Amino acid sequence: MLIAAAVCPCPPLLVPEVAAGAAPELDGLRAECFEAVHALAAARPERLIVVGPADRAGRGTHAQGAAGTFRGFGVEADVRLAAPVAGESGRVDAADGGSSRPLPASLAVGAWLLEHAGWDPAMPVEGLGVGEPLAAERCIEVGRELAGRAERVALLVMGDGTACRTLKAPGYLDERAAPFDAEVARALAAADTGALAALDEELAYELKAAGRAPLQVLAGAGEGARLKGELRYDEAPYGVGYFVASWSS
Repeated sequence: MLIAAAVCPCPPLLVPEVAAGAAPELDGLRAECFEAVHALAAARPERLIVVGPADRAGRGTHAQGAAGTFRGFGVEADVRLAAPVAGESGRVDAADGGSSRPLPASLAVGAWLLEHAGWDPAMPVEGLGVGEPLAAERCIEVGRELAGRAERVALLVMGDGTACRTLKAPGYLDERAAPFDAEVARALAAADTGALAALDEELAYELKAAGRAPLQVLAGAGEGARLKGELRYDEAPYGVGYFVASWSS
């Protein structure tokens, strides 16, 4: 059963080494993300599942200890997904909870957040990369499956809103973007699973809303959980909608 959830954006710019000189611009966003992760830890889940958008190579499950990297963004920064305590050999490999498949960028950002928020690796963690084309109905089914993994399940949902909020946004300005993001923000604040489930897939694709599928996974996981929502952050730096939210009992 889902007992807590956090929603955070997943731009690699959240990692200060990637953002470089622009890092201070997102200090407030990072702080809210850390607070959301702290709230997840306080719920004491039996299992945390980090869900984020992924391309074909990153789709599917990723075990605790799976490796990710930001080297593709020009920095020598590597992460592991809540790496378990190393054995006598001093290393973590696939047999010890790692994974030979690298984390997609969204889950690498999630792993970075967990590490820098001080997540206890004794709390089991796994990752799930979700493909953007995944239909809403299937996303909801996946969410239900995740919620049934244990009596106390928590989700860390990584995903951005639209990328069309300003003229300089990656997707240029689209007047439909602000209302779309406003509905997402309202749904997150109210823990409204029905509203998230009803997000328009085609419109989300046109507006480059990379978090649509993970948010609909959250909708399925949260069905019947009666959680309370708190919207911690709702801004569009660089013309991209970023949200931070906490759901708790």
